[in-house]
Amino acid sequence: MSSKRDYYEVLGVPRKAPKDDIKKAYRELALKYHPDRNKSPEAEEKFKEISEAYAVLSDDEKRAQYDQYGHAGIDERYTRDDIFRGADFESIFRDLGGGFGFENIFDTFFGGRQQRHGPQRGSDLRYDLEVTLEEAAFGTNKDLEIPSAETCSVCYGEGASPSAKNKRCPKCNGTGEIRQTRKAGFLFFTESRTCPTCRGRGIPPENLCRNCGGTGYTRRKKTIRLKIPHGVDSGYVLRLTNEGEPGNKGMPKGDLYVVVHVKPHAVFQRDGDNTVYEAAINFPQAALGTEIDVPTLDGKAKLRVPEGTQPGTVFRLRSKGVPHLQGWGRGDQFVRVAVKTPTNLTKRQKELLKEMTKETS
Repeated sequence: MSSKRDYYEVLGVPRKAPKDDIKKAYRELALKYHPDRNKSPEAEEKFKEISEAYAVLSDDEKRAQYDQYGHAGIDERYTRDDIFRGADFESIFRDLGGGFGFENIFDTFFGGRQQRHGPQRGSDLRYDLEVTLEEAAFGTNKDLEIPSAETCSVCYGEGASPSAKNKRCPKCNGTGEIRQTRKAGFLFFTESRTCPTCRGRGIPPENLCRNCGGTGYTRRKKTIRLKIPHGVDSGYVLRLTNEGEPGNKGMPKGDLYVVVHVKPHAVFQRDGDNTVYEAAINFPQAALGTEIDVPTLDGKAKLRVPEGTQPGTVFRLRSKGVPHLQGWGRGDQFVRVAVKTPTNLTKRQKELLKEMTKETS
């Protein structure tokens, strides 16, 4: 179990708080706990905590993942960099005297990130996979054809020609960026721009590996067999370790995250691990009772409809729903009865209905 505090509790906002309230709460707390302003021993850790909470809750996708799976949904799906990437810190800190983006937050308060063109773990990849309700219910194997990047066999991920004597750009010393620090009020801002000499690669253009063009890897397609467990629902995420982009300079690959989407079914509606089916019967069947065949995920099943059944009555077929994702057992199938009103009646049928009406009035 994660030892982290709930993100909503960290920012002091309710779970259904709109984005503007989340942003306002973070700004007030950031002003209070910024280490350049608050010199107390716990200020820096507090600032890290509120910044992480804001980065997740201000992003619709990350927030939805957190709301459904808690901290596990964030920690298993996103790297540390991914959590903060895209968060709108800049507009918040601009009011304090200058722009302040993700790079600055990470460099200043999270122990410094690796240089952009130094050794780095590979990026994570996402694959969206559609499955049928039956496949989601009982599990299946899927062959995924994904783009794969393999470490260059010539430069071994370095990006530079093996025969080159000078593998570092002299302008940026191989970092790929030019950095400048300036002070604005009580904050220090680090600004960076892409090195104009090497265009961010960190390697002199004339010394780039010809086999991979300086990227450190070559691309191809590969097929992966993926086992989908029974009971999954839309939004379920499978993590395949080391199936993402390769790292540079010998660093490990990122991961592949497969997001499952269950396609709508032509017959059933899904409600958690239960299924819902609407069965149409005629008026005599509802009045006199009958036995009908209803489809289930396992095939046809018999359902006894007692006499006097009213429209909208719901019957339960136990353990005919979706198998539970974790543990034993299954959900149920609910059958909702719809009574069809007869049309195009014959003269005799109309007379019989009129007689019945007189007797029941």
